[in-house]
Amino acid sequence: MLTLVVGASGYIGGRLVPLLQARGHDLVLMSRDARPLAARFPGTKVVAADLLDPSTLPPALERIEVAYYLAHSMGAGERGFAERDRQAARNFAQAARRAGVSRIVYLGGLGDDAADLSHHLASRHETGAELAAHGVPVTEFRAAVIIGSGSASFEILRHLTERLPIMITPRWVGTRCQPIGIGDVLDYLVGALDHPDITGVVEIGGPDVLSYGDMMRAYARLRGLRRMMIPVPVLTPRLSSYWVNLVSPVPAGIARPLIEGLRNEVVVRDPGPASAFGLHPMPYVEALQRAIDRTDRHDIESTWFDALAAPDKASLSSLASTEGMIIERRQRKIPATPEQVFAEVERVGGDAGWPYADILWRARGSVDRVVGGVGMRLGRRDPGHLRVGDALDFWRVEEVRRPTLLRLRAEMKVPGRAWLQYEVTPTEGGSRLVQTAFFEPKGLPGLAYWYVLYPVHGLIFRGTVRVLAERATARPAPDPPAMRRS
Repeated sequence: MLTLVVGASGYIGGRLVPLLQARGHDLVLMSRDARPLAARFPGTKVVAADLLDPSTLPPALERIEVAYYLAHSMGAGERGFAERDRQAARNFAQAARRAGVSRIVYLGGLGDDAADLSHHLASRHETGAELAAHGVPVTEFRAAVIIGSGSASFEILRHLTERLPIMITPRWVGTRCQPIGIGDVLDYLVGALDHPDITGVVEIGGPDVLSYGDMMRAYARLRGLRRMMIPVPVLTPRLSSYWVNLVSPVPAGIARPLIEGLRNEVVVRDPGPASAFGLHPMPYVEALQRAIDRTDRHDIESTWFDALAAPDKASLSSLASTEGMIIERRQRKIPATPEQVFAEVERVGGDAGWPYADILWRARGSVDRVVGGVGMRLGRRDPGHLRVGDALDFWRVEEVRRPTLLRLRAEMKVPGRAWLQYEVTPTEGGSRLVQTAFFEPKGLPGLAYWYVLYPVHGLIFRGTVRVLAERATARPAPDPPAMRRS
C-alpha cells in the first residue's frame, strides 16, 4: 500500500513514519522543504509540495492509496490560522479526489460540536469537515490532551508543575478532559490501515476523565513535589498564556489556543467507533510516567518544535525566535564533497579542541564546573568518529547521519536547553554546511542568558563555520573505490 504522510516533520508525524516503515508500507512524505525529511528518513521518497499552492500537490498524490493528514498552520502565527487550515484542507481534499486516493486519515481534537468551542478546537473540526466534503472518505480521529515526551501539552504541564510551588489557577483548570498517551494515539493511527471500513469521526481517549488540575496534581505526586493551587476567577486564557510563556519554553502564540481549548469539556461521548479497533489505552498516570522517564533520559523521539529545523536557504546567517525556540543559523558553500565536510565536522572537540576560539570553549567549561556542571570533560571516545550517546566535552551526541547530520545536546548548566546541529547537503560544485544553534530558554533568566552572551556566541559560531570550511577545502578527497587499499 502506497501511503502518503503530510506533516511528517511534526510531532505526531515524526513518530508515525518509523512505525509505518516497520510494518513494510511504502511511504511518500510531503513537505514544503524536502531536504530535512530526506536526511531524517533516508531511502524514503520525499516530495516538496505546499498545501496552499494546489498546483504542487498532484506529484505528491500520484498512485497514493491512503493519505495521513497531520498538517496544521498554527506555527505560522495565530492570525488567520483557521482560514489557512481550511484552505489547505480544501486544496488537499480536492487534489486527493482527482488523484483517486481511497481514504484520508486525519487527527483532530475532541469537543462537542454543539458547544461554544474555542477558536482552536472549532478550527480542528472545520478542517476535518473540509477534508470530508470533497468525495474522499475520511477517518477523523479526535483526541484531547496528548501526553508524551516532547509534546506541547506535556511541556506546559511539566513546566507549570515543576516551577510553581504555589499556583494561582484560573477556572479552566477545573474543566474535565480525557487525556491519552502518545503511544495509544499512534496505535489508532496505524490501526486505521487495518480498518478501512471505519470512517467518519472516531473519538479516542484514555480510561481516565480528569480536570487539568487533577493532571498537575498527579504530575506533582509522581515527582514528589508539594504543590498548592489557589483558584481565582479572573485569569483569562490570554493572561494564562503569557504566564505559561514566562515559565515554560512554549510561547504564548502556541499556548493560548491550547489553553482556550481547556474551557471546553473534551471527553469521549461516543466510544463505539473506537471500540472497533480493539485497543485498550493506558491510564493517565502510566502515560505520564513514561513521558517523564523519557524526558529525564533525554530519549525524546520527536518534539513540538521539530518542524523548525529546516534551514533557511535565503540567507547566509539568521537569528530568530520562533515558537519559544531561539535559532541562530549560519551556512556556507564549500568547494568540497559532503564526505570531506562531514569528516571535519565529526572531528570537533576533545583533545584536538574546537575549530575556533577553543580558549573560550575551555573557559565556558571551567565556569560550568565551578557552578556544579559537567565542566569541559576534555575528551571523546574516538578522535574521528562519533556515535549516538557519545560524550563530547560538555555535549552529548544526540544524532548522527553520516555524511549529512550531526546534532549535539548541551549538558552544561544553562537556564534552558540547547542543541548545536550541523547539516551537510550536496550542491553544484561542492557542499553546503548549515550550522544551527537551538536554545529553548526557561523564562526570563534564559532569555537574559542568551542575549547577554550573544556577542560572544556570534563570534564563535561565525568563526567555527569559517574554519570548518577552510579545513574541508584543504582536506584531500577520498580515493576512488577502485584505488582504495583494503
